[in-house]
Amino acid sequence: MPLPFLINPNAPVPIFRQIADGLRASIARGTYAPGELIPSVRTLAEELGVNPNTVQKAVADVERDGLIESERGRGMVVRAGTRVQARASGDEAVLAHLGEAARVAFAAGLTQERFELLARRALKSAADNQRLVGPTVGEAQQGGRS
Repeated sequence: MPLPFLINPNAPVPIFRQIADGLRASIARGTYAPGELIPSVRTLAEELGVNPNTVQKAVADVERDGLIESERGRGMVVRAGTRVQARASGDEAVLAHLGEAARVAFAAGLTQERFELLARRALKSAADNQRLVGPTVGEAQQGGRS
């Protein structure tokens, strides 16, 4: 099964953070259901073409959030009741990224209107890319309908 998220090695966001955010979003969407195994570190590293240590750092981050836990002999499992928590964690991650983008934009002299226009373009681009691998957050919240 292909991974339900992508990473962008050229993005300013560290790769481990992109992986952690992708796992959180996948849990929030229900792609990885409670009790279900997430892909192993090795599988994620191979599929994404990144160093396993980078993936391990991301998985440890998601585990620290309490969204997944290690089950002896099985691997990393999505904990029960974590979908809402994953959504909130995702909201916090998005807000942090938007805050940093706003700081950069305003430091560069962009107006609020220009920043909002660029943010909408970025959102559309991300949504178009996401459709290649799965539903957008809005579609997932609507049960997969667009």
